[in-house]
Amino acid sequence: MNAARIEVLAPGAYASVQDRGRRGFRRIGVPWAGVLDPRLMRIANALVGNPETHAVIECFDGGLVLLAHGGPIRVAVAGDAVVELEVAGERRPLPPWRSTVLADGDQLRIRKLAGGRIAVVAIEGLALPETLGSVSTYARAVLGGVDGRALAAGMQLPVVSHGEGVDRVLRHAPLTDPSPIRVVLGPQADHFSAAALHTLISADYRISTEADRMGIRLEGPALEHAGTREIVSDATVPGSIQVPGNGQPIVLLADAQTAGGYPKIATVISADLPRLAACRPGQILRFARVAAFEAEESARRAEAETRALIDAIRPLLPDGIDLDTLYSVNLVGGVVHALSPEHRPQWWPVD
Repeated sequence: MNAARIEVLAPGAYASVQDRGRRGFRRIGVPWAGVLDPRLMRIANALVGNPETHAVIECFDGGLVLLAHGGPIRVAVAGDAVVELEVAGERRPLPPWRSTVLADGDQLRIRKLAGGRIAVVAIEGLALPETLGSVSTYARAVLGGVDGRALAAGMQLPVVSHGEGVDRVLRHAPLTDPSPIRVVLGPQADHFSAAALHTLISADYRISTEADRMGIRLEGPALEHAGTREIVSDATVPGSIQVPGNGQPIVLLADAQTAGGYPKIATVISADLPRLAACRPGQILRFARVAAFEAEESARRAEAETRALIDAIRPLLPDGIDLDTLYSVNLVGGVVHALSPEHRPQWWPVD
């Protein structure tokens, strides 16, 4: 076993340490926090051999640069990212959805995201203390992570790394789902006119520039309140769609407050919330209404799909060859005979 550390050379647009979140404290005003896309966390951790809910680095829009000290340190990037390794001053591309080992002095750089706005970096043996049962960073209350803050240049992340075994690869990356974001109406749907409910599921909405880990403000047709535009503050959850007085909806995410006084017209289902969180400013989306039992079925299907992806992770040989993939394809095809037809053996099949 080798004690090592990762140094943050640049945090990019925004990077923080997150895990599954801080559960069981919303009643006293502590948000869950945690990764915006749990599937990425679970896949990245499986690639490096960590428990699936181990703490990871979540980053936005590229620009994250990490430096290994005292390696070997196994890392993996999950997400549609353009990744580079810098070894002895030489840069080379690293495909996402696979693990690799950083030696002392190697750098991992996420240049940009080819799709979405979220990527996750798993580090084998990342060792940070928990606060209220979680390592997740909730910067507004200075909880978790490194000193309760988002990552910044110069921060050091301790690692207890074994540096043994083989690297792994995800054979089939998750597919992009272009379908509408599904919602269950309520809990205050009766605070809105019938026209507002129809507009919500029939109109286009644009992701505004006010989009972060706390929530996403949408721009589009105003949703008309049926009565008062505020309510006595009550509980919110990630996925709640609040509608303030201007009628422009706000979708709450992992770092959002635990209670609010705007009526909530609908709630994004858990299976689709990561897709919404990954939308970029300026992107257009639509909503679709489903029943509660359909949301539950979607959650079960999403879990089954994630489990299948993780179960399909396979080891790589030292030179990066995935034997399972190699053996699963027909390596012999399009066989031709160099001799002219009149000189071929009698047993040769007719063209």
